[in-house]
Parts: sequence; structure tokens; C-alpha cells
Amino acid sequence: MASQPTLAWALLLSLLGSCLPAVQPRDFTVKDIVYLHPSSKPPSQGLQSHRRPRPGATPYPHGFKCFTCEKAADNYECNRWAPDVYCPRDTRYCFSQHMMKATGESVSVTKRCVPLEDCLSTGCTYVKHEEYKICTSCCEGSICNLPLPRNTTDAVFTTLSPLNKTQRLSHPILLTTACLWLALMSQHWLTDS
Repeated sequence: MASQPTLAWALLLSLLGSCLPAVQPRDFTVKDIVYLHPSSKPPSQGLQSHRRPRPGATPYPHGFKCFTCEKAADNYECNRWAPDVYCPRDTRYCFSQHMMKATGESVSVTKRCVPLEDCLSTGCTYVKHEEYKICTSCCEGSICNLPLPRNTTDAVFTTLSPLNKTQRLSHPILLTTACLWLALMSQHWLTDS
């Protein structure tokens, strides 16, 4: 019986792995973020000086960070040299614009903190006379603009909170995975009883 929960977890993890986009060879990982942006990790335990803010403290309520660069050669160069600073108060989202050749090779990457108005036209456009595709995306959350938009599936506006009063799901894959997990676990519980 102990192998059934292990099998359920293995299936869940393989499902998650197949839903996630493949990582590019020179792309960033969460480990890279913590290494390069140490203030984004949870604060360490222990006594803190009352005169200095604790590590990870925001300079204002709901403060957040975005990867920021202007016309970097690729995603790695953008994220590698992005300054570890909080976004201005008048911004709320992280913006990414990816210009690439028709072959998919990066030409330039721009990332920055933006207000809502700059996120209203996400998607991809094809510049025929220059043979380039430009994909734009926005997201809400600290350093959420780690990956690049490469196609219309990636070039979207994702939010943590609804923009209006109607609730909408910004992560349907996670909802589907959670439902599958619950179905597997309920089947397991029924067979055990």
C-alpha cells in the first residue's frame, strides 16, 4: 500500500514536468535568483538591528522587484546583470519584451517595472520587412519576469489578483494539476477504507 502514494507523487511530478516549458541551456534557475538577488530570499532568523531594515524587507508596503535591462543580447545577459532594486511605487507589474529572429534566436531583451497601462497590449507581432518577431508579456509578483515570452502562449498578462471584481484563473495548469492530485488521493483513500 505504501507504493500507491509514491506512485501518485511520481505521476504528479511527471505531469508537472511535462506541462512546464523546456529550460534553455543558458537560462536562469531559482538557485541563480537567490545567488544573484540575495534580498529576494526569506530573511534569516536571529536578532536584527533596530536601525537597519531586516534583509528582504520592502521599502514600502507591497514592494516588489523585477528583472530590469534595456536591449540586452539575451535572457541570460539580462537576468545576470539586472540590478537588485525595488520597483518605484507607481508601478505594479513586471514587463518583458523579447525581439527574436524568425529562427527564434534572441536579438534583444528589455525588462522593467511598469504601471498597468503598459501591460494592456501583450502578445506577439511579426515585423515582416525586418524578419523579426516581438513578443511582450507582463506579470504580477516579485521577480516574476524570469522567463522570456517566445510565442503567443508565453506572451500574456498574468496577475495574482483580479483586475476587476470577477475572479479569473491565471494559472489553469496548476488548477488542473491540483484537481488531478485530489482525484488520485481520493481514489487512494477510498481503496484504503
